[in-house]
Amino acid sequence: MTLEDFFKANNKIALGFSGGTDSSYLLYAAKRYNADIRAYYVRTQFQPEFEYKDALRLAKSVGAEVTVIDYDILRHSEITENPCDRCYYCKMKIFSAICERASEDGYTVIIDGTNASDDVNDRPGMKALKQLRVISPLRECGITKADVRRLSREAGLFTWNKPAYACLATRLNTGNEITAEKLKKIESSEDFLFDLGFEDFRVRMYHDIAKLEFTKKDIEKAFGMRDKILTGLLPYFEDIVIDMKGRRVNG
Repeated sequence: MTLEDFFKANNKIALGFSGGTDSSYLLYAAKRYNADIRAYYVRTQFQPEFEYKDALRLAKSVGAEVTVIDYDILRHSEITENPCDRCYYCKMKIFSAICERASEDGYTVIIDGTNASDDVNDRPGMKALKQLRVISPLRECGITKADVRRLSREAGLFTWNKPAYACLATRLNTGNEITAEKLKKIESSEDFLFDLGFEDFRVRMYHDIAKLEFTKKDIEKAFGMRDKILTGLLPYFEDIVIDMKGRRVNG
């Protein structure tokens, strides 16, 4: 099955839209194949502001409508307590909100951007999608992450080479309570590093210590900018360390 086949068979659909590479390409493809699609962006404390702006910018560029749902994800203790299956509860809340709003708008088929490269056996959030009967067209059509980037580049989408950006909650290790204050410190710190020219990195929080994960090619650059990094991040953390192993690619 191709995406064209999918959108012909499912012409009226709602998309759980993050503004990332995968869901952005799905939105573009749906418009290309003349599907009646509406994108739903759930705005929580877990998404940084730049992701929201990217989502609106991409949707505008392909002529798609976006419905923004403001959602207080921190009101759920099963999420803020940060258990090992936090992603399950979070995905369930977010996509339940999408399903409810989409149904009110007349959309009963819900899709997401899971691709054929994603390891669904190691992602608790995928269990929630299955229970909610959310369809993953990229996965069903055998389209990998590399395919999505190539097709997005050919389509002229600015998201084609956008680094993967897991939600801010992933910066806190399991069992470390998630609070609005911690998330804000992390977001502000990552914004500062973006402004310094870094693109693919993480600021992980361990108590009051920030562990910076850069790609291996950027570690030397980070040491060269040590004083600037300390000046920018010490207002948020008691100490700053750089992970010499380099950034993990799964979160």
